[in-house]
Amino acid sequence: MTSVTIIGAGNIGGAVARLALKAGADVQVLARDAAKAAAVDPAVTAGTVGDAVTGDVVVLALPYPALAEVAAQYPDGFAGRVVVETTNPVDFATFDSLVVPAGSSATAELAALLPQARVLKAFSTNFAATLASSTVGSLPTTVLIAGDDADAKAALAGVVEGGGLRAVDAGSLKRAHELEALGFLQMTLAAAEQTSWTSGFALER
Repeated sequence: MTSVTIIGAGNIGGAVARLALKAGADVQVLARDAAKAAAVDPAVTAGTVGDAVTGDVVVLALPYPALAEVAAQYPDGFAGRVVVETTNPVDFATFDSLVVPAGSSATAELAALLPQARVLKAFSTNFAATLASSTVGSLPTTVLIAGDDADAKAALAGVVEGGGLRAVDAGSLKRAHELEALGFLQMTLAAAEQTSWTSGFALER
């Protein structure tokens, strides 16, 4: 089973860490506060951002402004590793738009910073609660994965499916743009109480 490092110990980071543990992966969690990383689950190896990364798959469960900062803390650029970017780059001042250029994505920006890594987009259309419950309504939670490296996508899909969720290949890294828009729409609906933070979009076969 693939080993996984989660950078970020918030709701998504914690949910992905527990998903990976359920899949049987060795899981490392890094956060600014090692105690917060350790609190995710007793089974994780906890540390602080900047510590050596042990996972074959690195999940950046971080807010958009922190991506470049964390990438700069790893001079090797996560060379050869699968790096999963999860954020929706929302303008929280207005909650009415994304802050990346039209047609681009946070993932594309990260891929430019990490040319030696195999960058994917995933988890941006999932709320943490549906990752934890494994369901959206009566359907299994689906994780949409975008990227240009088929082996990287297969590695992440193995973790997702090993944890009891459904993984779907959403296409090339260019599709990160649409995934971020979909994630943003889901957030606005939840904020407007048109749906709940424990619900979300489902994908039926």
